[in-house]
This record gives sequence, C-alpha cells and structure tokens, in this order.
Amino acid sequence: MKDIANKEDIKLLVDSFYDKVRKDDMLGEIFNKAIGDDWSHHLPVMYQFWDMVLFSAAGYAGSPVRKHTDLDKKMPINRPHFDRWLELWNETVDSIYAGEIADMAKNKASLMANLIHMKIEMTRDGFETLN
Repeated sequence: MKDIANKEDIKLLVDSFYDKVRKDDMLGEIFNKAIGDDWSHHLPVMYQFWDMVLFSAAGYAGSPVRKHTDLDKKMPINRPHFDRWLELWNETVDSIYAGEIADMAKNKASLMANLIHMKIEMTRDGFETLN
C-alpha cells in the first residue's frame, strides 16, 4: 500500500471514512441529523481540514471545537462516540494507506478526538472554551 501523498488521497480517505460513518449504528444518526442529506458542503471542508493537518496547506477556516461543543448542546456526544469515530477512522486509514503520513493521520485524529472531548466536558461543566 502507498502512503497518503496529496489532496486526492485525502479525498479518497475522507469519502471512504464518511461512507462508513453514515451507515454506522452509533454515529450515523448523529452525523445525519447534524449534516442532513446534503454532504456537499461538509466533505470539501473535511478535505481542506485534513490537507491542513497533514500537509500544512492553507484553505481551512473553521472551528472544530466550537462546532462540536455547539452540536453537543443539541445532542450529547460522549466518549464512546469519539472512540467509535476513531476506530472507524483508523480502520479506514489502514484499509487504504500505510506509511508515515498515514500514521500521522491516525495520531492527529486521536489527539483531536481527545481534545474535542475534553473541551465538550469543560463546556458542560460551565467553563468557556476557546476555539
């Protein structure tokens, strides 16, 4: 298997991952309620996000922590959700790619899942979080 090398590889990874997420018993309902039937906006944002994370590319201008803390107020997102998200992410990466960037994608996803979960818990406890 080859490593993640460019935005086309990221697109394949993100599309494959969200195909799994949409059908997942635990995560599908959350994502489908949050995003709806039209993923044409969400997916390009995710391509840009992962391009920034993995290759320091410009173009992403979002606030993932804020989006998730706002979403948690509408429908709770708990540790098992993050664990399942990470499990699907790692399975998807490993099914398509192998190498240094693929390993980085899994490591960065783990760090993000932990950070966002921590920020959600802080927000629930009454602490304001920064983006």
